[in-house]
Amino acid sequence: MICQPFGHHFRCKLWQSQSLLNLSRSYVRHLSTRQQGMIPPAIQYPLFNRTNCIHRNVQNGTLRNSLRGFSNSVHLSKPISFHINPPELNIEYLLDPCNKDIIQKNIMNRKGESVDLGHLIELKRQYEAASNDVEKKNILSSITKEASSIPNNSHPDSPIGDEAKARLVKLCGEKKEFNFKCKSHIDLCSAESGLDLLKVRNVGQTTGNRTYYLKGDAAQMQQALIKYTVPKLLNRQDKSFTLISVPDMLHPDIIEACGFKTTGDRTQVYTLDQEKHGQICLSGTAEMALGGFYANRVLDLDQLPQRVCAVSRCYRAETSNREEEKGIYRVHQFTKVEMFGVTADETGTESEELLKEFIELQEDLYDGLGLHFRILDMPTEELGAPAYRKYDMEAWMPEKQFWGEISSSSNCTDYQSRRLHIKYRARDGSEKFVHTVNGTACAVPRLIMAIVENSQNEDGTISIPQALQKYMFPKGKQIIEKPEKPWKTQYYYKFSDEQFRRFR
Repeated sequence: MICQPFGHHFRCKLWQSQSLLNLSRSYVRHLSTRQQGMIPPAIQYPLFNRTNCIHRNVQNGTLRNSLRGFSNSVHLSKPISFHINPPELNIEYLLDPCNKDIIQKNIMNRKGESVDLGHLIELKRQYEAASNDVEKKNILSSITKEASSIPNNSHPDSPIGDEAKARLVKLCGEKKEFNFKCKSHIDLCSAESGLDLLKVRNVGQTTGNRTYYLKGDAAQMQQALIKYTVPKLLNRQDKSFTLISVPDMLHPDIIEACGFKTTGDRTQVYTLDQEKHGQICLSGTAEMALGGFYANRVLDLDQLPQRVCAVSRCYRAETSNREEEKGIYRVHQFTKVEMFGVTADETGTESEELLKEFIELQEDLYDGLGLHFRILDMPTEELGAPAYRKYDMEAWMPEKQFWGEISSSSNCTDYQSRRLHIKYRARDGSEKFVHTVNGTACAVPRLIMAIVENSQNEDGTISIPQALQKYMFPKGKQIIEKPEKPWKTQYYYKFSDEQFRRFR
């Protein structure tokens, strides 16, 4: 047997024949007594009795971890690598000539990728006429690949058009009036202001543009927001969420299956060097990992709906030249609490009800922080590929006088589940695709920005929302103000005035 180490990854191959059993037994016999003793008994001989047992142990890492260091090269013939089956699209609906105009209009309304539906319908005709199994398989593969770029359907009540067409659903909270000139979160939290909570300038030497440092009470506020948000999701009686710790590195196929492009000029996904790390991308949202958590699963109807949440770092290659989006509004990495739900599709309303539940949760969270915000029913051009319906929440940012998005919730119906192969057993015993719903509970930087700008005082201090005070240090802290004894650097070399100016 052979495991080839490659960085932190192992490229493993598997012989699907009896020869693997002989090689495996021979390999163990030729190990030293000490080395044999280091292999867990559970995988020594039972492992080598059946090929499928070996396959299972190679897949889950038990074997390769145990044999690490015993051999520099073990040859297993067939690569065991990440694999997800092609999407199980609703071909009958998508390629029905009667639906061609409806689907084409939906693609245009959403500004989706151009799809030649006429060509797809012709491929379907060729598939039905083909008699050779290999030919059928190739045609079906072409159909699936081209049809995968067709976006989800749109809710009939979703506004048609661009962002300007968003429909106001509700206005929440009171707009604070200031009798002094507001400062931006950058100026208010800078070292020059005396609070020294945020560093977004001159960070290129360490992290690059659109990154930041949170310091002192701002860093505490980040943790306070998480501690405020997560219990509200977990303590909900029969509607509580399950907290999951998710990976931040994902295979691109999982990300693509969730409806996010990993290639092309407009992708916001960071991809690692494939030669060094294999096919790995950085996660842009925990929605991706939570969707992958359910991939290739069949759930029982009585297990649904399921609600899960995660606290994770998010990485996005976003760019913007808009003045109001400077600072920590649009950044390349940030911390976020994400909600994700899986529902049945028996009545056709389950996912809509869960989406409404997510929106009510978000409203409660931001009301508790004293924010003035609005809920918008987003138009078709803002839905992306996976969403059937989407709602955004935007908080009022007083310094630049604009509404800034702090959260969103989407109902993706069966778009993601058909690509991730997530199903449930219906009452009649058949397997159906689940519906998925996602929503942001807490996007930390934008909430800090909204809180700081809306809670600033004329003397330059910041009032901490009551809901967060018990999570600050010292406990119950109400005001962020200049420290009485600011931290100073001690210099042991006596600079001249000119040298000191240059140093600064």
